Amino acid sequence: MRKGLIGCLSLLISLAGFSQEDSSLVKLVNPPSVHTPKGYSHVAEINLGTCTMLIISGQVALDEQGNLVGKDDLGKQAEQAFKNIRSCVTNAGGAMDNIVKLSYFILDVSQVQKVRDARDKFINTAKPPASTLVQVSKLFREDILIEIEATAIIPHK
Repeated sequence: MRKGLIGCLSLLISLAGFSQEDSSLVKLVNPPSVHTPKGYSHVAEINLGTCTMLIISGQVALDEQGNLVGKDDLGKQAEQAFKNIRSCVTNAGGAMDNIVKLSYFILDVSQVQKVRDARDKFINTAKPPASTLVQVSKLFREDILIEIEATAIIPHK
């Protein structure tokens, strides 16, 4: 326990002096298989020494060309968001089993089962990642019903 705490503290101290130009610690990435966003990166890849941590921006139901998938269908939108998350993780050399945290932002929490059904096609249901679900009144576009953030830890081989 103490060894892990010391390692975490060392990491925080080293990241305290981080700037975006220091590519040895953090790479900001837009995988080619996910529509390129304007004004932000899809993934922050953080080199932790023995593993890489991915912080994945909120993913929505936009396909590779930027077209909405599943208009008015929460299940299809959630599935496309998970496809985008999978693309981000595999682009960094990982797999969906490397996901440790999911955060959901959804317009209608009463439809959560549709989200769970989509999620279960992509994650290890025997050992699901930690998660948070928040009902929101609005997302960045009227036709977007859900946004999903993810964090992954990919061990170095």
